[in-house]
Amino acid sequence: MSVEVTRLENGLTVVTDSMSHLQTASVGVWVNTGARHETAHEHGVSHMLEHMAFKGTERRSALAIAEEIETVGGHLNAHTTHEATAYYARVLKQDTGLAVDILADILQNSVFDPEEVERERGVIISEIGQAHDTPDDVVFDDLLEAAYQDQPLGRSILGTVETVSNFSRDELQGYMGQRYLAPGMVLAAAGGVDHQELVKLAGDRFGALPNRKSNGAETAIFRPGERRKERDLEQVHLALAFEGPTYGDPDYYTAQVFSGVLGGGMSSRLFQEVREKRGLCYSVFAFSWSFADTGVFGIYAGTSPDDVAELMPVLSGELGRLGHDASEDEVARARAQIKAGLMMGLESSSSRSEQIARQYMIHGRVLPIGELIEKVDAVDAAAVRRYAGRLLSGPGLALSAIGPLHGRDGGLESYDRIAARFAH
Repeated sequence: MSVEVTRLENGLTVVTDSMSHLQTASVGVWVNTGARHETAHEHGVSHMLEHMAFKGTERRSALAIAEEIETVGGHLNAHTTHEATAYYARVLKQDTGLAVDILADILQNSVFDPEEVERERGVIISEIGQAHDTPDDVVFDDLLEAAYQDQPLGRSILGTVETVSNFSRDELQGYMGQRYLAPGMVLAAAGGVDHQELVKLAGDRFGALPNRKSNGAETAIFRPGERRKERDLEQVHLALAFEGPTYGDPDYYTAQVFSGVLGGGMSSRLFQEVREKRGLCYSVFAFSWSFADTGVFGIYAGTSPDDVAELMPVLSGELGRLGHDASEDEVARARAQIKAGLMMGLESSSSRSEQIARQYMIHGRVLPIGELIEKVDAVDAAAVRRYAGRLLSGPGLALSAIGPLHGRDGGLESYDRIAARFAH
């Protein structure tokens, strides 16, 4: 595999990873704008732009976009995160030019037809409603809201019914014009691609994009807090978090390994203690999310209202215990899981194109797989034990909970009682 990078005169970056044995190519455009770049009245506009991208351009109707890509057996999709929006296609390698042409067209020439805007507005409002009916998803939105109160990073990606209902065609076009700028965009491709051919395509199709930078996101500050929602459900969905590392933090890989040891698989401490030994829940896991200037390390569990009182001291106990007795064997297992995931990702052109795009946007370069493996291997049991102390001595705890919160033995404890359990 061979990574090549070229920066066009207008600032757009082309990154490729040629996988010559493949007959397919995955190509996409990543834009450094997402939910956290929005103002309060723009809440949800990045996600709505993602929806509107395939709804017609000056050259193609919505149907024509779908027919052109599917005529060659290709696939188009997009997604929005808090920090980026991605538009991508997977095609046979001989159809890479068509994929780039369609991506360039939808990102520069979308017409935002008023009828399409209204139709897609209804689709997104339905999506918001569906999300609200999925408590094991909502609990994570609420967790970020609890950790970043009154900050863009604490707002959901989808927006609200109120904000989505008010977006006008002009606002959508205006936001795209302000944020979709060449220096903040990466055209990434992996698979059966030729770098120089893609650079020429990019120059032809994206060369007119403005060469200016958009405004950055508001700095995020992790603040302890909670969000509780009493709902008539079968389970209590519970998520708690501490401030975690940024992408550039030396502890980024430590947090990943720590997450694996604590709750990353069937051999992890949480799975064994909470599910296998005590039978307190079906689903329990740890996670580490990083952003440009902050991060979140957390635990999720879904449990019955009668077991939630017993669950909380077990969670706090396992986290605290890991700071004292993390072993080299369990740390080695977690490292192996992470390394296997990295290596498996290299075998998929879709995974690889996204990986190189994200790495370039975050680090300004693509990290060699050998460097990544080296960083993971550098995390030992001592680092895992130290990281537990860092978590517990940080700013505090963020908590979200949805469901019947008042079960046997008092149900979910007060925030102060829970926070005290996790105090260093």
